[in-house]
Amino acid sequence: MQTKQPKGLGQPRRPGELVFNLLMVLGSLYLLWSAYGISGFEALSAPGAVPMVTTAVMLLCTGLIFLETLRKSKITAEKLERDILPMPVIVTILAITGYALALKPLGFLPTSFLFLTGLIRYLAKYSLARSALLALLMVAGIYLLFRIVFTVLMPPGIVPEAEVIAWVKSLFVARGN
Repeated sequence: MQTKQPKGLGQPRRPGELVFNLLMVLGSLYLLWSAYGISGFEALSAPGAVPMVTTAVMLLCTGLIFLETLRKSKITAEKLERDILPMPVIVTILAITGYALALKPLGFLPTSFLFLTGLIRYLAKYSLARSALLALLMVAGIYLLFRIVFTVLMPPGIVPEAEVIAWVKSLFVARGN
């Protein structure tokens, strides 16, 4: 819910908007520097030319947006923790970060199971047993579809996936006597 302002003054600055736009400018600067590191200003056909032009345009746009944000008034009825970043959003961001960090060492199956169980429990407020059952069904469905049907490789981690697949396949292979 935003406060009303007279016409012509635009919308007031929302909580966190200035910091977010500053981070976008800094990110654009970093990407421009990285693009410059590809090949510098060698030629228009150099490998870094397109990334440099793209990030330069990005920096220009984010800079203009940042300056526009600086001119806005801070008057607003919104609160950062209530309207922009409520607790479920923060918890989800932290869960995704944890998922990304745990995926390689633990592997797809246990990490996805823990991630989904935790988020279902927190967001849907289901019991732990119901959350775990739903997570197990979802992970099994995803695993069957992508790993078995489409043969997409997933981080194996601590689950001896190759041995399990070999054992399942051995159940269906005719044995010669």
